[in-house]
Amino acid sequence: MELIAENMQVKDVMTRGVVTVPMESNAVEIAKAMADNSVSAIVAIEDNGETFGVISDVDILRKMKDKNWEIASVEDIMSDSVETINPSATVHDAAELMAAKKVHRLIVMSEETVGASYRPIGILSARDIIKQLFQK
Repeated sequence: MELIAENMQVKDVMTRGVVTVPMESNAVEIAKAMADNSVSAIVAIEDNGETFGVISDVDILRKMKDKNWEIASVEDIMSDSVETINPSATVHDAAELMAAKKVHRLIVMSEETVGASYRPIGILSARDIIKQLFQK
């Protein structure tokens, strides 16, 4: 039984829009942005709009065990790597990439030929894929 259509694209399943913070943000600012926007991950961007890193709610929780965690920087908190995917990639390929890289979400980047090239336009989480499995 095939649960995800082979031709279903990331852009059909992803959460559109990305909550961002400047890379100069501290842990409290990041956590507040997550809470205010009801998201579990946020993208830190450089002044030119390029993606610098991804911070998840789990990354924040891990940092909270440290003394003075509130002043921790993006670099102190973020995951080591940012895994990205093209919106026209298949959901099947995205699921395989998540499994191979052992990540729970991928940042969906704009196509290089469209408008502001290679900017974050959405997030595809494992939860998004699983929800899609049971859509009628």
